[in-house]
Amino acid sequence: MPTKIDFIGGNTKRCLMAMALPMIAAMFLNMMYNLVDSLWIGNLLGETAYAALTNSTPIILILTSVAMGATNGVSILISQAIGAKNKEKTESLISTSFCVAVVFSLLVTILLEAFLPGILKALNTPAETYDMAYSYLAIYILGYLAVYLYLYFTAVLRSFGNSMFQAVAMLVSTILNAILDPIFIHFIGFHGAAIATLLSQVICLAFMLIYLKKKKLFEFKISAFDKNDVLTLIQKAIPSVIQQSIPAISTTFLTALVSTYSVTAIAAYGVTGKLGKPSCFYPAMALNMVLTTIIGQCVGGARYDRAKDYLKCALGYGCGLLVILSVLVVGFSKQLSGLFVKSDAVAAIVGTYFLIVSVGYILNTVTNCYLGALNGMGKPSKSMFLMIFYYIVVRMPLAYLLSYLGFGLNGIWVAVLVSHVVASVAAGISGTIAIKKRTSTT
Repeated sequence: MPTKIDFIGGNTKRCLMAMALPMIAAMFLNMMYNLVDSLWIGNLLGETAYAALTNSTPIILILTSVAMGATNGVSILISQAIGAKNKEKTESLISTSFCVAVVFSLLVTILLEAFLPGILKALNTPAETYDMAYSYLAIYILGYLAVYLYLYFTAVLRSFGNSMFQAVAMLVSTILNAILDPIFIHFIGFHGAAIATLLSQVICLAFMLIYLKKKKLFEFKISAFDKNDVLTLIQKAIPSVIQQSIPAISTTFLTALVSTYSVTAIAAYGVTGKLGKPSCFYPAMALNMVLTTIIGQCVGGARYDRAKDYLKCALGYGCGLLVILSVLVVGFSKQLSGLFVKSDAVAAIVGTYFLIVSVGYILNTVTNCYLGALNGMGKPSKSMFLMIFYYIVVRMPLAYLLSYLGFGLNGIWVAVLVSHVVASVAAGISGTIAIKKRTSTT
């Protein structure tokens, strides 16, 4: 089971780019995938329908974040086993983690379908958008198994140094969603977008399974299942799940807070998420996951010097990319807002948001690079506590306080910026200390 890229012996910049560029492309395609729903719903069904989609988004973000976190935790262990050239352990981890993935995703699906009404009410979903949000989510959740398994297989492929297929699979899924969305919305209405999304996700998973069967990149043997690995997987997965889920929880909290203002404010906050993800979360998240895999292999091979080199390289290229993207999004935010909802009031809120928060995008990249390094070194718990600190302890209470004190929506946006500043400082200090400790003992 050879890896596609020699992270330990190869050129640092080339190896990082070979892994990161397809991953970033996959993230952008994922953004396009999500934009399809937003663009069709906003333009065909109007502001109220778009606000209903915004009310649905936090739950979708949490579901996706749980899947990404759990599968990223799996990637930590598999990457280290590959770096140590332990074939038996690698096969055992893959077989065991797959069984756990199926059981867990099915359990989540059942629980969410049962408690969805209560969850929407807890999120302060307005009465005028409740029915639409419920119908959309009830259908979307049915496809969670497909979403989870897709992310699981991409995490396994990343562990072997293969990130290209994730980009290809997302391209296929995005095209399918773009074709199916307007058809289903036209004939069925708002929840037709959810049906289109569900179908495209299932087809994407089928596409991936066919690819894996033909390429035979790794073997899945039920005989390799090891119950002793289950606890180890859970120990790595839980901190990773919490780490990935906390931003979504924060978004859920802020959405509920913004919902106390107006439907226009909800729609505007939804637009900021659609525009902000490509310039903040997706490239940073891609680097986080790539560094988890790369540094995991370096740690497995006891090459901490290489881990340090990859981190420096990722910081340089990542921050450079984010400067460019941030300037573009901030400069054209009001015009881009019109692609989703044609409303001057929405555009004004969106423009103000990006003026306040823009610097935080670059800082978020710094944060995620260090968190990826900590994950790769087998310290997802440390990353988790850092995330809890600056999202739960800093961002959410500060946003509520500033809003309560009368600073309105701008107070919420300031809280977001402050949390990014605190995050980059805390992650940088923690990551630097961890790497120095490792390198000094080798």
